[in-house]
Amino acid sequence: MSDQQLETTEINFWGETSEEDYFNHKGIIGSKSFFTSPRGLNLFTRSWLPSASSPPRGLIFMVHGYGNDVSWTFQSTPIFLAQMGFACFALDIEGHGRSDGVRAYVPSVDLVVDDIISFFISIKQNPKYHGLPRFLFGESMGGAICLLIHFADPLGFDGAVLVAPMCKISDKVRPKWPIDQFLIMISRFLPTWAIVPTEDLLEKSIKVEEKKPIAKRNPMRYGEKPRLGTVMELLRVTDYLGKKLKDVSIPFIVVHGSADVVTDPEVSRELYEDAKSKDKTLKIYQGMMHSMLFGEPDDNIDIVRKDIVSWLNDRCGGDKTNV
Repeated sequence: MSDQQLETTEINFWGETSEEDYFNHKGIIGSKSFFTSPRGLNLFTRSWLPSASSPPRGLIFMVHGYGNDVSWTFQSTPIFLAQMGFACFALDIEGHGRSDGVRAYVPSVDLVVDDIISFFISIKQNPKYHGLPRFLFGESMGGAICLLIHFADPLGFDGAVLVAPMCKISDKVRPKWPIDQFLIMISRFLPTWAIVPTEDLLEKSIKVEEKKPIAKRNPMRYGEKPRLGTVMELLRVTDYLGKKLKDVSIPFIVVHGSADVVTDPEVSRELYEDAKSKDKTLKIYQGMMHSMLFGEPDDNIDIVRKDIVSWLNDRCGGDKTNV
């Protein structure tokens, strides 16, 4: 995609206000560009920075969830974090948003991890960010990817924020036998076939009915059935992670809704109990669903945000911001 395409008029989840005006109103600096990964993929990237008069207190490297992208409702969180003094960076992973690839097809999560690490390293090398605390932030599938990044680069980050992480695909949405065996067999021949039987995850994720149409208006949203190859890859990765929870050593906070039926809050409990991290925090929010940072009532979102920022502040030399 060309730079000219980036400049075309876009619709935004917040309404008709232009992106530049909206960011100015929020008191942050936003930018977007493309990053070429080591394997030659053009990946769409964004940054959300505190105002020029407020040097960042820490860096947050963010990973979105399955079927999502970094240009719609996902933006509400890094915009808020930038207002709190954190420099945030994210990209659309392969097959998502404006990045290269077949839509919502992830042939190899391991290669996606390599792509993301390369992008994050390119940010870390900027001299103006040297010495700042560095945190991973992942939602759903992005939470699983953050743990894989941690395993691949154990000393690269100072902590992780895991939001309803997909450490295991819930049995409530996992294909049942014998369907799963049938899918495994044909995925070898038709990996991009969008046929996996599952309900729309958006309906299972968002509690506030008025917010569902907003999410559905995302022009980059993938709303079709999951592709065979992607589902098989996510099953492989989550099965692997389920056996590796005890090896997690990074400081982390994991936040999860008790009513989440997309990713299993009990697995987040297992992560908290099994991880060898000495610094670990678990927050389970009664009655909240999968989309805790957009799909809940605003009061609930504020509670989760406050807990995340408080955790970050405690690891960045104290609370210098007002939540």
